[in-house]
Amino acid sequence: MYRNLPPLNALRAFEAAGRHQSFSKAAEELGVSHSSISRHVRGLEDRLGVQLFRELSRGVALSPDGAVYLAEVSPALDAIATATDGLAETPQGTVTVNAEPLFATKWVMPRLGAFTAAHPDIEVRLEASRHLADVARYEADLAIRFVHPGGAYPGSELLSDAPLHPYAAPGLGDTPTLTPEQILRYPLLRDRRNDTWRRWFALAGWEDMDAVPVAGWRLRTTLAIEAALAGQGILLVSEELVASDVAAGRLRRVSDVGFSEGGYYLVRGDGALRRKPVRAFRDWLLEESRPWRSAEVNSQPES
Repeated sequence: MYRNLPPLNALRAFEAAGRHQSFSKAAEELGVSHSSISRHVRGLEDRLGVQLFRELSRGVALSPDGAVYLAEVSPALDAIATATDGLAETPQGTVTVNAEPLFATKWVMPRLGAFTAAHPDIEVRLEASRHLADVARYEADLAIRFVHPGGAYPGSELLSDAPLHPYAAPGLGDTPTLTPEQILRYPLLRDRRNDTWRRWFALAGWEDMDAVPVAGWRLRTTLAIEAALAGQGILLVSEELVASDVAAGRLRRVSDVGFSEGGYYLVRGDGALRRKPVRAFRDWLLEESRPWRSAEVNSQPES
């Protein structure tokens, strides 16, 4: 059966440029030059006899015909990739993961070696960024973000909603567990986003809230953890972010009073789990994070 098929490289160039609305980003994704993307797209337009992109003062945008064509081409290329992955006995390929810098540094990186050892044919490209990658446009296969109570991302799965507890270096304090009065003898380390210490003291049954300092310099959590490791104060932080430091004996929990302030979620685009490498990494993340998840409350069905 005869099929009127354009060259695959031209389709890939068009599809990437259409998703990103940018020739430059398409070139970066495919590892080719900007001129190569432009040449493939122009050749495809000549073959089809339609204009696929409109030139703007800065960059390009899909034309109406281009938007219709992209909606058909993207699922077709996804299907080819899925069929190709299905031929491999073991998952292989690349997975691009975009995560908040703190979670990437303190949680993912200490465990990534175990995943690599179990899946040597999968290359994990971990990006640490405060910018949420657009998984719908394939800027990343998966993204990890912290969400406060009441917030949500479409198609997300809970990784951790571990409670916040006070942590300190082993040499800080005379006893393994510290009372609120004892904790107040030390600097209370905090980050810039919020002030959770007063809530903690209230939950601990401390009545003299005037004694709880509310002013002072607020560190980003990465720096606050380093200050706690150096014995410069007591840090209120969620368990998963200091788990490796606790396991190594660099920090210890000084009170069992704790509370949850939100959670880290795994965000993915439609159809991302059709790729075996992505599915393997997602499954590994969910299993590794199980100890810090209070309940399996929002796992999404695979698609």
